[in-house]
Amino acid sequence: MNIFSQQGIKDFVILTGYKGELIADFFSRYNQRYNNFEIDMKSGQLSYLSDNYLGWKVQVIETGVSTMTGGRLLRAQEYLSGEESFFFTYGDGLANIDLASVLSVNRQTNTVATVTAVLPPSRFGKINYENHMVKEFSEKPIDYGERINGGFFVLRPTIFDYLQGDTCVFEENPLRDLVKDSQLSVHLHNGYWNCLDTLRDLEQIQKDSLKIPTPWLNFGTSI
Repeated sequence: MNIFSQQGIKDFVILTGYKGELIADFFSRYNQRYNNFEIDMKSGQLSYLSDNYLGWKVQVIETGVSTMTGGRLLRAQEYLSGEESFFFTYGDGLANIDLASVLSVNRQTNTVATVTAVLPPSRFGKINYENHMVKEFSEKPIDYGERINGGFFVLRPTIFDYLQGDTCVFEENPLRDLVKDSQLSVHLHNGYWNCLDTLRDLEQIQKDSLKIPTPWLNFGTSI
């Protein structure tokens, strides 16, 4: 959410499912957790002694444990009424995405959806060899010839016409139908990207978080 906030996007709709109560608790108690405060135990009146406020508007919407990605997005329709377009992302991706550039692609192409295509980090080193002799060894090189869905989208309200019920998987029929209708444009991101799918991913992200500046908040840089 800091990725968006630091680029001027401060209104959020969070669609929760598994352990959504932890997310709801985090935001409902955020001010007490991260600000000094004084409470009158008799009246229950609470006043804050510091001003460590995020300045965000956050709506936390419970969408059900079993609801799929497209179904969760569909549940947000009533909370996004009146929006010309909006950003959409998953909860497990980190990237120094230039959000203005993604939005610009969407406007220039006049499409229902714009997806960000990223360069996946390699998990293995690459060996070039000849006649049983290693000629080059590259530790986890970037494959510039292959991109994947980076999980950062700009969508227009007509996206809801492509979604059908809680079992709808956003990455399947909706995206395929958008392609058929020539309504899915692409923004190429050459900077930092990682997602938290495995313990290995978590360990790498923890290492990256110690870097200064934090790579997913270092906007404008590329690999």
